[in-house]
Amino acid sequence: MKKIALALLLVAGFAAAGDLPNPKLTPGAINPEITQSNIQQTVCVKGFTKTIRPPAYYTNKLKKVQIVEYGYADTDPKHYEEDHLIALSIGGDPRDERNLWPQPRNSEWSAAKKDQLEVVLYRSVCDGNVTLAEAQTAMATDWIAAYKRYVVGSRYKIKGRVD
Repeated sequence: MKKIALALLLVAGFAAAGDLPNPKLTPGAINPEITQSNIQQTVCVKGFTKTIRPPAYYTNKLKKVQIVEYGYADTDPKHYEEDHLIALSIGGDPRDERNLWPQPRNSEWSAAKKDQLEVVLYRSVCDGNVTLAEAQTAMATDWIAAYKRYVVGSRYKIKGRVD
């Protein structure tokens, strides 16, 4: 009976340990320059995240270090996206290592799925349906649970990335 319950959890989209970042290594960090009162002049402006995104040489170097810190058996950097836990589009810190982690690409809960959540939370924050703090907390604590809460059944069309 326990095996059946476990199988049902797996089929229902239960997240593997590697699908969420280690909260001790990657608890998330917010950009102190982004506040609820200035979102319409910052993150909600089309293209804003491109102005603060760290360069690839920075994130690629960090990704290699963090793959080792995370203890991943697969150490091929191509199999990971160095991702911001709290998305830049909802005020995540662009360069703080506590907000960046090597997210596996080949998983049910992959970087592509997290991108969908980023789009929905971004639109929800900019439309005033979710506060900035609520979106940041949801993404930092358990982005998979946030996906199930905000993306499943969302009224927002999901196309690509926010930036």
